[in-house]
Amino acid sequence: MGYRPDEIRAELASGRWHRLRRGVYIRAVDLQATAGDARARHVVDCIAVLASLRPGPVVSHASAARVHRLLVPAGVDDTVRLTDGVQWRRGRGYVVTRASLPTGDVGRLEAHGVTTPARTLVDCAREWDLVDSVVAMDAALQHGVLSREDLHEAVLRATHWVGIGDAARAFGLADGLAESPLESRGRLALLAAGLPRPELQVELHGPRGPLARVDAWYEHAAVAIEFDGRVKYLDPFDGRDPGEVLWREKRREDLVRELGVRVVRLTQEDVLPRRRADLAARLTPLLAAPLAGVRRFTVVRRREPAVGGLAGAVR
Repeated sequence: MGYRPDEIRAELASGRWHRLRRGVYIRAVDLQATAGDARARHVVDCIAVLASLRPGPVVSHASAARVHRLLVPAGVDDTVRLTDGVQWRRGRGYVVTRASLPTGDVGRLEAHGVTTPARTLVDCAREWDLVDSVVAMDAALQHGVLSREDLHEAVLRATHWVGIGDAARAFGLADGLAESPLESRGRLALLAAGLPRPELQVELHGPRGPLARVDAWYEHAAVAIEFDGRVKYLDPFDGRDPGEVLWREKRREDLVRELGVRVVRLTQEDVLPRRRADLAARLTPLLAAPLAGVRRFTVVRRREPAVGGLAGAVR
């Protein structure tokens, strides 16, 4: 149903409508529904830009990452990112990149197109910092947004594109067993410090059964790494008491140590780039000393450990 210019002016003057772009409007109540939800507001902006352009561009890069609820680095701005197979252009609040768009790389966003999660992660990784790219890939794999095969195929399809080397490095370092951004950043910090690549999410069983699942594990030295975020203790999920959480965590670690396992806890501060030398100094002596005597525990793996250190890929 069309509206006359005077009807549009009346709706805007009354406050019932809000102008997003020239010729593109939204009901104020619908816009208000996005208050406090940056993702939802960005999706509205994406649709508004697409509605103002000729058909062809699809939502891509960080904008598509927001659509798919992927992890987007804090420093990425709100510019609407689009890709078109035939044109490059820039306008108020948006950028259109020219690149091929195979059918398998495009899904749907309302009446418009959006790059698939795999294509989106590859496009982002060609521009983002390596660590941010790995964090996003880890989270997408962990939450089942896509498979490793999907991501691998997307990397191969972009073999000759600018920045694909960065995306390939991120893919090689990604691991869907990481359960938080801190675990992803911590694993990369270990590699950047020149340490071996650890196994992830290994279960330790004592004589009476399962004791703990550790974030990272070095088999030869029997060293467990735990990545500790403050939120686990200050604001635990499911409304649990912080004191109880801390007590259970301490008791769990005591039982693991009693079996001869060395436990190292690393915080966000410990895995910062400026702390790499400290990290290496802290862990190298432990990893150089294999566990002596009979092992009083068994290791249960959720899958085969990742192969290759790839330490040289982390900058």
